[in-house]
Amino acid sequence: QVQLVESGGGLVQAGGSLRLSCTASGRFFGINDMGWYRQAPGEERELVATISNGGTTNYADSVKGRFAISRDNAKNTVYLQMNSLKFEDTAVYYCNARIRIAVNPYNYWGQGTQVTVSS
Repeated sequence: QVQLVESGGGLVQAGGSLRLSCTASGRFFGINDMGWYRQAPGEERELVATISNGGTTNYADSVKGRFAISRDNAKNTVYLQMNSLKFEDTAVYYCNARIRIAVNPYNYWGQGTQVTVSS
């Protein structure tokens, strides 16, 4: 059974930094795109950043210049380095990955990790 397990959330003051990690485990052939999404209370889930298995990245405008996504393919892990955090970054952050368990990739989500930024 394929799972995505996240870690690294917590409480931080505005201007501070956090690093999120997400590791895929289980039996699979490989991983295509990986990414991070977030959902604030009363809001829809939104894209934060994605990274292809070749390293091409994409960011939401609201986090450009402050967040950096990276991955370690040997460890099946994606990271999100979050700097200069703002109150409005407070949300549950979800890891996402397109994982190949057969011919076509399937979409998997982590359980979410809370990030709270105090003003």
